[in-house]
Amino acid sequence: MSDSITKAVIVAGGKGTRLATFTNNTAKALVEIGGKPIIQHQIELLRGQGVKEIWLLLGHLGEQIQHFAEQKDWGVVLHFLHEKQPLGTAGALKQLEGEIQEDFFALSGDVMINIDLQRFVDWHTQKEGIASLMVHPNDHPFDSDLVEADGKGRVLSLLRRPHAEDLVFRTLSIASLYIFSPRIFPYIPKGEKSDMEKDVLPKLLQANENIYAYNTPEYIKDMGTPNRLEEVRKDYESGKIFRMSLKNERRAIFLDRDGVLNEEVDQLAKIEDFRLYDFTPEAVKKINESDFMAIVVSNQPMVAKGFMTEKDVQEMQKELETELGKKGAKIDAAYYCFHHPEKGFEGERPELKIECACRKPKPGLLLEAQKDFHIDLKRSYMIGDQTVDILAGRNAGCKTVLVQTGYAGKDARCEAEPDGRAQDVLDAVNNIMLAQAAV
Repeated sequence: MSDSITKAVIVAGGKGTRLATFTNNTAKALVEIGGKPIIQHQIELLRGQGVKEIWLLLGHLGEQIQHFAEQKDWGVVLHFLHEKQPLGTAGALKQLEGEIQEDFFALSGDVMINIDLQRFVDWHTQKEGIASLMVHPNDHPFDSDLVEADGKGRVLSLLRRPHAEDLVFRTLSIASLYIFSPRIFPYIPKGEKSDMEKDVLPKLLQANENIYAYNTPEYIKDMGTPNRLEEVRKDYESGKIFRMSLKNERRAIFLDRDGVLNEEVDQLAKIEDFRLYDFTPEAVKKINESDFMAIVVSNQPMVAKGFMTEKDVQEMQKELETELGKKGAKIDAAYYCFHHPEKGFEGERPELKIECACRKPKPGLLLEAQKDFHIDLKRSYMIGDQTVDILAGRNAGCKTVLVQTGYAGKDARCEAEPDGRAQDVLDAVNNIMLAQAAV
C-alpha cells in the first residue's frame, strides 16, 4: 500500500504587485480561473487526493482569503495563520514548528496546478530526503529559479535568478510545490523574513542534507504576471490543464537527437561540435503548444567506446536545453542508451559492452518513458533520421516519421518502412499537427 500525505500548507502572503491591474485590492489567491478563485482550485485538488488538514499562511489582504474560505464546507480542516509582519515563504512556515510532525505538502498560493500527487508522494518516499522539490521544464527559464540534479534526482546546486547570459543549464525550474520533512524546521530562522529558495534550501545543501528534484510534465504554472495569468485562463478554458495530469494517458513525440535536432557529426564526442539546426526550436515549441510531450530518445555509444562520459552527454543535454530555452521551447524528458555490444575499442568500458534492452532499434527507451509518464504509445510518434529509430518506434507501437536530415534513412541497418516522411523535424511536426487537426 502506498504511503500518503494528509497535511498541506498554502503560503498566500504575497502582495502580487505585478498583477495589480488585475487584482484591484483583491488578494492574489482570490484571482479567478474559470470562475473560481485559485485558492479554491488548490484546496479542491488537495482534498480530492487525500489531504485532510490544510494550513493557510496569510499576509497581505489575508482577511479576504479567510472570509472566503469560511463560507464553504470544504470537507477538510482549515487553519488560518496571519503574519504580523512579512515573513517570506520560509519564515511563514516556521510558525508551524511543533504543530506538523510528519511529512507535508507546501505550495505557493499563486500557482495553478493539476498533478497526480500520489506519484509525487511515492517518489519522495523512496528518496527519504529532507525535501522534494517539484521541478518542470518551462518556457521562461531565464527568469526562473533552476536546479542542477544528478541522475537520481539529488539536487547538487541551486541556480537563482537573474542568470548570467552565458549560463548553460537544464531547464529544471522550481515549481513552488514541495514535500517537506518536519526536520526542515530547525533550518528556518524564527521571527525573521526568509525565503525558501534563497535562504533555506542553500542552508540544507551546505549541511549535506538530501534534497531531491521531482521532474514532471504536468500542469503547474505561476500566474504572477498578467501574461501568465492570461495563459492559465486559456489553458483552463481549453481543458489543457486537466489533460496534462499523469492520471490521464499522455501522448508523446519521441525525438532522436543527432541528425534530427542537431547536425549529424560522425562519432560526436565534443561539445564544441554540437550544433542545433536552425529549425529545431520552432519544431519543439510547436510540440510544447500541443498536448504532446517532447521526449528525446538517443543512442550514445561513444560512452561505451570510451570516447566520452555520461557527464559529457549531460553537458550536451544542457547545451540543447539552453539553446531551446532562448527561443521559448523546452524538452520534457530525455532518455539515453550508453551501451554498445561490439568490443575491441581502446579505452572502452566493459560494463557497458553488453546486449541491452534500451539500444535502438529495441524499444526500451520509449518503454521507460511510457512507464514514467503514463504514455499512450499507440497515439504517439517517433521522429528519426535512421532506420533504427523507425524500427524502435514500430517496436514500441508508435507511428513513425523519417526525416531527410542526418542519415536520411541511409544507414540501412534495419528493414523498416516509416509511416511518413518529412524534410526535417519542423516539417514532421507540422505534418503531425495537421493530422491531429483532421481527426
